[in-house]
Amino acid sequence: MTLLDLTPRAATAPRLDALPVVVIGAGPIGLAAAATLIERGIDVIVLESGDEPAAAVRRWGHIRLFSPWRHLVDPASRRLLEASEWIEPDADAAPTGRELVDEYVQPLAELEPLRSRIRYGARVVAVAREGMDRTRSASRDTTPFVVRYATTDGIDELTARAVIDASGTYNSPNPLGSTGLDPLGAADLGDRLVHPLPDVLGGDRARFAGRHTTVVGAGHSAANTLLALATLAESAPGTRITWLIRTASAMRVSSSTEDELGDRARLGSRLDALVASGAIEKIDSFEITTAELRGDGVRLSGMRRGAASVHDTDLVVGATGFRPDLSMLREIRLGLDDIVEAPVRLAPLIDPNVHSCGTVEPHGFDELRHPEHGFFIVGMKSYGRAPTFLLATGYEQVRSVVAWIDGDMRAATQVELTLPATGVCSTGAGGCC
Repeated sequence: MTLLDLTPRAATAPRLDALPVVVIGAGPIGLAAAATLIERGIDVIVLESGDEPAAAVRRWGHIRLFSPWRHLVDPASRRLLEASEWIEPDADAAPTGRELVDEYVQPLAELEPLRSRIRYGARVVAVAREGMDRTRSASRDTTPFVVRYATTDGIDELTARAVIDASGTYNSPNPLGSTGLDPLGAADLGDRLVHPLPDVLGGDRARFAGRHTTVVGAGHSAANTLLALATLAESAPGTRITWLIRTASAMRVSSSTEDELGDRARLGSRLDALVASGAIEKIDSFEITTAELRGDGVRLSGMRRGAASVHDTDLVVGATGFRPDLSMLREIRLGLDDIVEAPVRLAPLIDPNVHSCGTVEPHGFDELRHPEHGFFIVGMKSYGRAPTFLLATGYEQVRSVVAWIDGDMRAATQVELTLPATGVCSTGAGGCC
């Protein structure tokens, strides 16, 4: 079996036909995969680690997406919803993450036949082939998958004809260090090191008010947090903000007039004005090597323009992007690019040094395939460390993948996608594009 073998054998082996497809993750992409499978008459089970659909999206629900609703609703999911009393939101409005869940994902998850196929509180810990590890090849392609998952009642397993991993990357943020590793001492920072996209103006307000916060990162997740902190500072005396980046400039946060996602361009303009006014202190070219607790705060040490440098702060928000957690796929034969950690045929299309959200070519099952026949990673996780993902891209991914599983090669290969031009290379906010 090679990456060039396009035959959907997993869909035609009699032993496999009676088994469901397992989808990992009940976010927008996972549910789109499930809706598409149901539309094609293929049984599916969705395993979601959270207690509700799109649990990760709810964690950054206070953030407004750049994309308007017209790019956020999956076609198969829309057809299911339209059969109910669902009212589609204004196509030109850009929702917050919370609105995305409340007005679209939650209603979708509550529909039959989706509702009965979702298992909440089910965290997938491993995927393998029944009775064989990754070294065994004989009859591998016609052997069912085994998906092991943990619940409050213990460990259980499912067998599946195919597996679609749509688990995302929000729970695996990149480290602070420019080496791709945590700075020495970072593990001792405890709650002084904050996960990306905290709710600065809501549930986390007391944590930041009147304190000095340093946001590390050069992308839109950093920009959103910086803007929220600047708003907080207007009503909370003593609130100080530092923006720390390792490069000479934050090229990924742009106010380009060529960006068709207007909310993103305005984000860059607002941030530029706050830096120029002194409301936000910007420290560029700082590469963190160590982090340590110092009294009630944190000291970051590193190099800046060839000289040793230190920076003292109360709190550090890591906004350096995300990466896929591949630990549960140890027994799966993956074909990943060495640099981006995306499928090898997809990686050149999403290289963040070349592409933005709107310049990625349409792609489907062929670019997403792995040496493990019948296994696919889709959605944000399929992009590996590249930060340019749009929901509309993920919807087309799963449409093509599901057509392949169904043996419909004509539909699987007719991949079409129209995305908004950006004019800039954007970066990751855990799905905020």
